[in-house]
Amino acid sequence: MKEQTKEAQYQFLLGLEQQEGPQHLGLMSSQVWRDDPKRLLFVLARYKFVAKMFAGMDRVLEVGCADAFGTRIVRQEVAAVVATDFDPVFIERNRQNRESRWPIDFRVHDMLAGPLAEGFNGAYAIDVIEHIPAEQEQLFVKHMAASLHPQGVCLVGTPSLQSQAYASPPSREGHINCKDAPALRKLMAVFFHNVFIFSMNDEVVHTGFTPMAHYLWALCCGRKIP
Repeated sequence: MKEQTKEAQYQFLLGLEQQEGPQHLGLMSSQVWRDDPKRLLFVLARYKFVAKMFAGMDRVLEVGCADAFGTRIVRQEVAAVVATDFDPVFIERNRQNRESRWPIDFRVHDMLAGPLAEGFNGAYAIDVIEHIPAEQEQLFVKHMAASLHPQGVCLVGTPSLQSQAYASPPSREGHINCKDAPALRKLMAVFFHNVFIFSMNDEVVHTGFTPMAHYLWALCCGRKIP
């Protein structure tokens, strides 16, 4: 017997599932959904902040996309996204799972090895800088800046140093370089004339007291390198 939904307006969902199949979470987002589902809300809120800051841009670069679960949110607001990660496993999975209605250019690229110097209007890294060794952080940001158009905008989001007291053991293992707000500003100011710091708690972005922020953003413009 053919399945029938109780309300007729939802019957098309069964046809859509049969025609295109269900959507799948990526490697990382699947683990989060199993172990701490509310964290998916926080991750998607971070992508929404990027999307709103970069809305209307022609070409945007994501650095460290992992399973790219939230990248589609940015793609909703910009004309094109190049999503990169240094791990080929994630990029190959992303290529296998992408949909034609959400075109995203997935590439293997290590930002420490060099810039992707294609004149992007915006470049962003969510939950990446805290994984970069302190002795290489300036090289990482320099290459992000060099990937931008001279008038391009850079946006970096990271868990705060203060938040690490509440981080899970796997997070603490990978988070080798968390910062407080002054340190994040100092790093980004090496390569940008203007650095705007925002706080974030759960899904809310604000300009409140940074030592009480679980998450920090640095929105940067006016790059200093040629």
